[in-house]
Order: sequence, then C-alpha cells, then structure tokens
Amino acid sequence: MPDARKRPCCICRCWFRPDPRIGSRQRACPNPDCQNARRKKKQKAWRESHPDYFIARRIQDRAKEDRPPEPLRLPPPLSRLPWDIAQDEFGVQGADFIGILGTVLLRAAQSQFEGYVADPARLSDTLPPRAVQSQMRSVRESVRVGMTGNEA
Repeated sequence: MPDARKRPCCICRCWFRPDPRIGSRQRACPNPDCQNARRKKKQKAWRESHPDYFIARRIQDRAKEDRPPEPLRLPPPLSRLPWDIAQDEFGVQGADFIGILGTVLLRAAQSQFEGYVADPARLSDTLPPRAVQSQMRSVRESVRVGMTGNEA
C-alpha cells in the first residue's frame, strides 16, 4: 500500500503524514495533546448519542452484587423516602429504576417552574379575584322562588 498523502490535523491544523497502519482513516497528528483532544471529542460524542448507557449499566451492576447495595443518593425530596423498603419490595433494579425515574420527573418539574416570573404587583399568597357571576338564575333558584327564567 503506498504512503498516504499528508493531511491537516483536525485539532491543531498542522500537516502530518498518517501512520501507514491507519492510513486515510487517521484524522489527528501523532502529537499526544492532539490525540487526547481527539479522544475526548470522540468520547463526548459517543456519550451524547448513548445517554442512557451508563444509567442502565449502573442499575445492572448494582443488581448483580452479592449483598444488597446501599440505596441510591437522590435529590432532597426523594432522599426522604424509605428506599430500603422499596428495594425489599421491588428488588434492587426496580427501586433504582423508580429512583431514577423520580429524579428525571423532579428535574422536569423544576425546569417548568423556572419559566414563571413572579408578579411583584400581587401578593404571593393571595388568590385571583373571583369571576363575576352571570345575571341568570339557576334552575333551582327559579323553581324555589316560583319564577321562570323569562321573568328574572
């Protein structure tokens, strides 16, 4: 196989001649800094395209342990729940799944609250004003009073 032609490094943009074992597939120069940067970019892209991999793997690894593992560390409202009982009832995988699902739901709910802006003109603990009732009487009031809807 003939030598691959020189090409620019995708990190530092310096020209280099690719390793003959890798050939035209090599994108970064052999400089260790460029190789580390390329590896970090590649790993970040893989993690973004497989977001659930580490969660699922962690749940499976925890279920395979000989003794029951400690309950997951969860954010404050969820951390006050009795996760040891959940592990007894649903197993380690079930309790971990419920805890992670609760965390995802909690984060989604908290992100919804960030969108609301407080109205400084209104007191925070007051209710909105009551809607004006219609002028028509209900059927029960009309019957009780002895009037029809037209006479009101």
